[in-house]
Amino acid sequence: MLNGKSVLITGGTGSFGHRYVSTLLENYNLKRLVIFSRDELKQSDMEMKFKVHKNYNPRVMRFFIGDVRDQERLKEAMRGVDVVIHAAALKQVPAAEYNPMECIKTNIHGAENVIKAAIFNKVSKVIALSTDKAANPINLYGATKLASDKLFIAANNMAGGRSKFCVVRYGNVVGSRGSVVPLFDSIIKNGDSHIPITHKDMTRFWITLQEGVDFVLKDLERMHGGEIFIPKIPSVRIVDLAKAMAPDRKINMIGIRPGEKIHEIMCPSDDSHLTLEFSDHFVIKPSIDIYDEFRDLSINNIGEEGILVKEGFEYSSGSNKHFLNNKEILDYNEAG
Repeated sequence: MLNGKSVLITGGTGSFGHRYVSTLLENYNLKRLVIFSRDELKQSDMEMKFKVHKNYNPRVMRFFIGDVRDQERLKEAMRGVDVVIHAAALKQVPAAEYNPMECIKTNIHGAENVIKAAIFNKVSKVIALSTDKAANPINLYGATKLASDKLFIAANNMAGGRSKFCVVRYGNVVGSRGSVVPLFDSIIKNGDSHIPITHKDMTRFWITLQEGVDFVLKDLERMHGGEIFIPKIPSVRIVDLAKAMAPDRKINMIGIRPGEKIHEIMCPSDDSHLTLEFSDHFVIKPSIDIYDEFRDLSINNIGEEGILVKEGFEYSSGSNKHFLNNKEILDYNEAG
């Protein structure tokens, strides 16, 4: 699928970028792999890390310093690129509440710049990473990602079929920066007697970095353009997470943070008339007509078939069919 192709990852020095690059080097013979990010130190550290990889090739793996707020720099970086994975974002919920304009500049204006640069360079496929917080958002981060999702879906019309755009939406990534797992680990190592929990009923969708990377790679094969792909993944009760990681510690309820939900949603009930269920994932179809020949999104590009969900269906972390038990939680933490 990606052999002989040129791939660019925005925000490529983050948790997802590291795992994605590692997976690509292990499994594909790429023509070029471009890491686009704004932090020169993280790029330097990442280059040093991958220089010892058995499949590292300095002619293939390139580092571009740049910001998704800079459209011209994106146009330069995307020259000759076949596939773009857009992972760059400001994603800390409380920070976004206090710095809204900065979040808008990166998550919305940055999305627009990625789209325009991709169309300008005739990039074949673009996948934008999203979040469960974009479904029925109550915080600024979620609202900016919902706007970003809408931009990427509409981009299929802007491109007139020459470039294909879709969105991948999933939940909390175990062990990534900003995840609660490293926070709990730090508290445990410091010997603190209490684990802070914001609410006793708090739940989250749970996915490992590798599962997220593999899902994105699979969706590159599946996509027609215009879809929002959502994996079927388990939920975790944050209280259960704390008890599994530190059974001897007391739990201290500290109150919900700014912009935080008790439960997250990935398929809102308002979109049930657009939601298709496949064996291991959901697809939310675009609410607008996409410029292209007629396509039946219930059959994807690798022949998998989905069916329309029942009216009013909602995929929520609070009512998920699969909640992790203590052993599964620890297994996920180790895998993450």
